[in-house]
Amino acid sequence: MNWFFSLVLTVHILVAIAIIGLVLMQHGKGADMGAAFGSGASGSLFGATGSANFLSRTTGVLAAVFFATSLTLAYIGSNKPKTTGSLMQDTVQSQTVSQPAPAGGESLAVPADAGSKAKDIPK
Repeated sequence: MNWFFSLVLTVHILVAIAIIGLVLMQHGKGADMGAAFGSGASGSLFGATGSANFLSRTTGVLAAVFFATSLTLAYIGSNKPKTTGSLMQDTVQSQTVSQPAPAGGESLAVPADAGSKAKDIPK
């Protein structure tokens, strides 16, 4: 299963880099807007919008592959076997601390230091 995770992760990263490259190479839709104001010839205000070209179709396919690999990585990551305990639980062994019971009904009093205000607390 580890090799499958590595394969999907590699495809995911390569597709992400390819999408970035394709988006940067494409011509923006608003780039032809200046043509309407005299800087060039254009058929409409925002330029001619024909059928999708090769770059936009490839971007759509790569986006679908990216989405599929994202879902696959999330599924693989959520179905990993759970381990019992953790490293901290294995190294730290907590022990219960037993306190001696007060003898003869005495209350547990905190010894007061010379500068302490603990002696001012009513009992």
